[in-house]
Amino acid sequence: MQTSKPIGPSDKPAAFVLDDNPKVCEIICRLLATGGFAPEYFCDAGTCLRRLDTPSARRPEVLILDLALGDSDAVEMIHQLQRLRFGGKVILISMSDLQTLQDVHDVGVAHGLTMLPSIRKPFPFEELEASLRAAPQTAKYLPQDSVRLPPKASVEKALLNGWLELWYQPKFDLKSLSVHSIEALLRMRHPQFGVLSPGSFLPPAGEPVYAPLSKFVVQQAMADWIEHFRELDSPPLIAVNIPLSVLISPGFVDLIRRARPNHTKFPGLIIEATEGELIQNPELAREIAIQLKLYNIRISIDDFGSAYSAFARLRDLPVVEVKIDASFVRGCSSDGAKRTLCQSVVDLAHRFQASACAEGVEDHDDLRTLAELGCDTVQGFLFAKPQPAELSKTMLLRESMEAKAAAGV
Repeated sequence: MQTSKPIGPSDKPAAFVLDDNPKVCEIICRLLATGGFAPEYFCDAGTCLRRLDTPSARRPEVLILDLALGDSDAVEMIHQLQRLRFGGKVILISMSDLQTLQDVHDVGVAHGLTMLPSIRKPFPFEELEASLRAAPQTAKYLPQDSVRLPPKASVEKALLNGWLELWYQPKFDLKSLSVHSIEALLRMRHPQFGVLSPGSFLPPAGEPVYAPLSKFVVQQAMADWIEHFRELDSPPLIAVNIPLSVLISPGFVDLIRRARPNHTKFPGLIIEATEGELIQNPELAREIAIQLKLYNIRISIDDFGSAYSAFARLRDLPVVEVKIDASFVRGCSSDGAKRTLCQSVVDLAHRFQASACAEGVEDHDDLRTLAELGCDTVQGFLFAKPQPAELSKTMLLRESMEAKAAAGV
């Protein structure tokens, strides 16, 4: 392994270069020194990572990273940088084509790194200088495993102690930009860790606790509708997430039937089940969906996209909604493949007389694209975050008053 010593005064910002070719490293270090950095280079990923993981060592403000590193590569390095919570900026370099550079750049963004524009080798100082001065690109949402979570909380204990509650996030009609429905989302109000999202406490799919948990969700959602939403001028539809394995269990349909509010303004209930579960047993899912339809309870396909090729098997399932997975929605305005997939889902949903709902809408450009594609409803932080029932009611009241004022009522 070869590594250079920092060039220039130690008060200059540090920069690391990781490339398996020492001559390339030396050239880039000279360019960095000209630009006012104190550079240091590494020819293997392991040595660079050990240096970054040394508490006493000064971390670099910039890391220039080659795509191919002999026994390693830039994608593997990105995973390690995420693990180390590297806070500096990253510039990818390679003789590969621009599309490959962009693809790896996107991986870095997705893993929460601060990425500067990539550069093809060989490059002059002016190109490196332009990349260093460019606005960095960072992810709006870090992957779940990059966030420090409290210890796994017991959902059984939460049910026993009354720590669980439902928060609500609205879905908006894209044509009128009014609230179409609201989705009930689980939260745990832990006495030690505060309010926790489902990733902190939900067990793996198929665990027995989902039966009592689903019972809680249905009963609490109906209680919240009666207490908070019933008296609104237009009480919203409520969507709840119920695993199909629970939905088809003996007695659960009867539980839903008995939990429904006996009120003339009750607009019905939407049950969101994941695509993967529905296609595993489409015949039984269809039978349950038909039975629920008798009580104004409809089925929505959640997180659509993971089993896209199997959608044809659902053509006979009476669903009212198909939700496009957020991973395909985010960036659909700039990513041609995502845009094409979103368009396909919208077209298929409409072909089967269902509406298309886009999850995870956080960007105005993506919103405009979804409108152009004919998407019916949208849901995401661009419009509203999940919030407790009382605050959701306040939001709906405010929207209703604004709509009346606009109409001159």
